[in-house]
Amino acid sequence: MLDALRTVRGIARSLRIYYGDRQHGPAMDQLYREFVKPGDLVFDIGAHVGDRIAAFRRLGARVVALEPQPALAKTLRLIYGRDPMVTIKASAVGRQPGFITLNVNLANPTVSTASADFMAAAAHAPGWEGQSWSKQVTVPLTTIDALIKSHGSPSFIKIDVEGFEAEALAGLSHPVAALSFELTLIQRDVAHRCIERCYVMGYTQFNASLGESQNFEHNEWVDADAIARWLDGLPPQANSGDIYARLA
Repeated sequence: MLDALRTVRGIARSLRIYYGDRQHGPAMDQLYREFVKPGDLVFDIGAHVGDRIAAFRRLGARVVALEPQPALAKTLRLIYGRDPMVTIKASAVGRQPGFITLNVNLANPTVSTASADFMAAAAHAPGWEGQSWSKQVTVPLTTIDALIKSHGSPSFIKIDVEGFEAEALAGLSHPVAALSFELTLIQRDVAHRCIERCYVMGYTQFNASLGESQNFEHNEWVDADAIARWLDGLPPQANSGDIYARLA
């Protein structure tokens, strides 16, 4: 009963954060309009409570949303389950299909993770005090390649999986037009591995946004070396953001 109550409170907190700011939606629309056109297919990997699904749908895209947390997947179905242009899959995404243990943060579900290294990095990091991953669940694991085989090739992939981004990208064999992945400064090494993976796949242009600003940090797109230097120069208090990669 206590876990159920904490789960409800955690989801309610996320809904307030991601749907409560009236400026949040228009800012996302403006940013994602560069990548998403009406009729496009988008993968939202780590959909959480679905604010990005809402943005992609406002832009006229068809969305395949992946969310491994059972309570959040249920929440997404309540919000978007009647939309025929949204497919919701209760699954994690990694380098190979199977199953994986998900560590659930009941009070703050946005940082639930399949990465033990992520939890270890957060354990003594300033700003991460009090975070607790008190529940473990076994969830299905798929790959981006498998999603493409089932649903088609997307124009854009958004990846936000709390320290598991490099594993998700390892399951993509061929580049799509553009993608984004979350960076957290407690794990710069994961972001560097993602940049390297994108570079190997042929991505030549990179940009970034910090926090939930939805604003690009660079007026002009830069190469992989430049975005890596920018990442290294960020102060720890910048905390998190997203790096975007696109083909030339």
